[in-house]
Amino acid sequence: MERPPNLAAAIESAAEALIGVLDSATSRHTVSVSPTQLRVLSLIVSHPDTNVNRLAELLDVVPSSASRLCDRLEAVGLLRRVADPRDRREVRLIPTAAAETLLRDLQERRHLAVQAVLDRMPNRAQHELLLALVAFSQAATAAAPQADADSTARTA
Repeated sequence: MERPPNLAAAIESAAEALIGVLDSATSRHTVSVSPTQLRVLSLIVSHPDTNVNRLAELLDVVPSSASRLCDRLEAVGLLRRVADPRDRREVRLIPTAAAETLLRDLQERRHLAVQAVLDRMPNRAQHELLLALVAFSQAATAAAPQADADSTARTA
């Protein structure tokens, strides 16, 4: 089967629509947290034992910028800095229970928003979308090691 010439444009358009659905669900949260701060919390939750330097690497920012983001999250009660019990010179970033609740609620709202869109699609289209997304994810993952190597080469 030949790829339509506008497939990449269609994917971009669908991605923009998805981002709109997710942003709409995100904008309804009650805590005043920026999208960048939400990203920081998500990274910390998905990368346990993260310190400020590791967070800076994940965000591709300088450590002082990552530290200021953490200061703001700590000020609103969403993040704690805790000495690593194995090496007290290391400080780990730990999400608070409030941060975990916020992220869980946000994930649930996003899930419901996406499900509402899927419910407006025929079952067959949902199944085809699932297959296509799995294949896309596998292709993107297969390309990731090369992208990481290219990134390292540029920064070295």
